[in-house]
Amino acid sequence: MRTKEQIDEIVRLLLETYPEVDCTLDYGKDYELLFSVRLAAQCTDERVNKVTPALFERFPTLEAFAAADVEEVERYIHSTGFFRAKARDIVACAQVLLEKHGGRVPDTMEELTALPGVGRKTANLILGDIFHVPGSTVVDTHCIRLSNRIGLVDGERDPVKIEMALRKLLPPEHSNSFCHALVLHGRAVCDARKPDCEHCSIRHLCQTFTL
Repeated sequence: MRTKEQIDEIVRLLLETYPEVDCTLDYGKDYELLFSVRLAAQCTDERVNKVTPALFERFPTLEAFAAADVEEVERYIHSTGFFRAKARDIVACAQVLLEKHGGRVPDTMEELTALPGVGRKTANLILGDIFHVPGSTVVDTHCIRLSNRIGLVDGERDPVKIEMALRKLLPPEHSNSFCHALVLHGRAVCDARKPDCEHCSIRHLCQTFTL
């Protein structure tokens, strides 16, 4: 496991390496990010960004999504995979947002995870990116892999346990940005199959780095 000093340096270096950390999903409205994250399950952000412009043009308001025919939504999002469940969740989520939340995306973990198709990962992303809540920690596949490789956690694969561990380790004001930086680092350098350690800015702090 890394020391507090090492963790602070890892955070500093990754945020320095990726200064423009942000969600890579394209959206204009809060609920559009919520729906885009649902579409991104088992799908790349790049694919989702190709699908959502036509989807959001066809259903330009939350009311339009709530009244949408699920099968029509399916046709727009078919290429993202698991399209039936995703379309069903999006329409149901729009209805709940209108009926229970006055058409706004809620700003608490409890309310967010009560929405159809919304788990802790999605809720943390919304809390961090939309509401800028300190401590919001998004644990995706990149975060799971890199947290173990770097030594922030030790052999842990459960996303909730990793989230709770990182909440104790990371500076709350940087946790959201750090998780976005991990995604970018995982894509650009710390690949699942063949990490490019030679070009890694934190290799000297990584517990699995070898010459």
